[in-house]
Amino acid sequence: MSTKEKIRERVSLKEVLSLHNEIVVYNDDVNTFDHVIDTLIRVCDHTPEQAEQCSLIVHYNGKCTVKTGPLDKLKPQCLQLLDAGISAEII
Repeated sequence: MSTKEKIRERVSLKEVLSLHNEIVVYNDDVNTFDHVIDTLIRVCDHTPEQAEQCSLIVHYNGKCTVKTGPLDKLKPQCLQLLDAGISAEII
């Protein structure tokens, strides 16, 4: 007989989905690096270093995930990014 114990953790579907929401920012030819960096610091609570790295990733890769979390917390942040003229969406 095996002494291995099998443990299964039950996680609701809502919990699983809420952990995988992301705000993605897309590159454009309108916004300056400074504007994007300042907005990420203000809206997403990034450190200056995080915001700068995200802006460079957006510039060179075309997009970057800037925030993850539950949908109810990401919606207001994404709306603030959009209001600031930054191309963003929640996926």
